[in-house]
Amino acid sequence: MIAECLVAEFRIDGDDCPLARATDAVPVAVDANAPQLRADGNVLLHFSAPADDRLPEALDADDAVRYLHVTRGDDTYTFRCLSKHPCVVHELVDAGFLVESMRYDDGGATMRGAVVGYDVLRGVMETAGGTVGIQLQRVYPLRADEESPIGRAWDLTPAQEAALRAAVEMGYFDLPRSITARDVADELGISKSAFLERLRRAQQSVFGALLA
Repeated sequence: MIAECLVAEFRIDGDDCPLARATDAVPVAVDANAPQLRADGNVLLHFSAPADDRLPEALDADDAVRYLHVTRGDDTYTFRCLSKHPCVVHELVDAGFLVESMRYDDGGATMRGAVVGYDVLRGVMETAGGTVGIQLQRVYPLRADEESPIGRAWDLTPAQEAALRAAVEMGYFDLPRSITARDVADELGISKSAFLERLRRAQQSVFGALLA
């Protein structure tokens, strides 16, 4: 039995998928859930980004993107679509990479997740290195007191999770409340309205799972 599970973070450049192309054309960061590869080879994408109308325009003009749906908030757009172009993450998953989060910016992607043992980590690196540029940015053992990056019960985007974590850690939910929404937003580097929207969506997902 292999006892060691590793948390790994990669930077990938050269993956010619729609989100990489879109962020190469539009200077925004896209936080994406792990894509779902269908039996027909198409990919279901669910992701969010700061409000910028250039991003949906770039995606809509991409021949690989179909059925693009955009939910527009005050500071955040949430997207769902079908892509005809599988991205390299599917090859990494096949090699043993368990995806936790994905962020696309400047035409590349930062992916964080888990691998079981160093042999699997080497296999993931070799798999990716055969098709794209990959750089291992961080790797460390998953500690017993650290939340596992897989099997979560909540359907949260990385941005929503970051907002919820910051709110808890900074005491936003304390009674009496010692900080304001503006304080948490400043810590995250976003506007107050963006923080509150992410927090509401995170709470909706968590409460929905708990009360289902």
